Amino acid sequence: MHPCTVSELPNRDRQAERREATRLEILDAAWEVAREDGLAAITLRAVARRVGMRAPSLYTHVDSKMAIYDAMFGQAWGHCLDRMQRAHEVLQAATVREALHPRDVLLRATRAYFDFALEDPVRHQLMDLRTIPGFVPSPTAYEPAVAVLDLMRQVLADLAVTRDEDVDLATALLGGLINAQLANDPGGDRWSRQFDRAMEMYADAVGLPPRD
Repeated sequence: MHPCTVSELPNRDRQAERREATRLEILDAAWEVAREDGLAAITLRAVARRVGMRAPSLYTHVDSKMAIYDAMFGQAWGHCLDRMQRAHEVLQAATVREALHPRDVLLRATRAYFDFALEDPVRHQLMDLRTIPGFVPSPTAYEPAVAVLDLMRQVLADLAVTRDEDVDLATALLGGLINAQLANDPGGDRWSRQFDRAMEMYADAVGLPPRD
């Protein structure tokens, strides 16, 4: 028998675990509504119906429709941050292993965000477009969004691109390509095919070394 006694086992807050599981179920239901009928279609009643609750019962977990949007916003940017951090770790290893050209570092780093955005148009709308009148994310929900931008700044700084206006141009260029693709050729690749060309133009503009 293992020498550890029951009293030494880590305590589990089962009530907190159940509440978190319910919260995630509510968010999953909200995303389902949004992907089927649009973000504006999210209501407490619609979400409650999908999780088998009455709308008043939902108030014990989220106190308003805006609270649902806020939780969705934080979750979406949290997933984005996880993805970007993993991509950055892979990129750092590849930079050392393959002696990547600075332009390839730029392409891979920005492409990771581009691909993430295109995977889920509704998620992108909530993350990056002001599609919900009156919605302002809470500081907590906004934290991972700031962390993603900070990571982008770090990538650019490692390439000696540090001016605020150059960072702004990178985010504007990325956002423009993403929005053009989703708005004008959803599911296609018309603007995706322009990605490398656009980022090479950006590399020229900020003075990255030319390719041999």
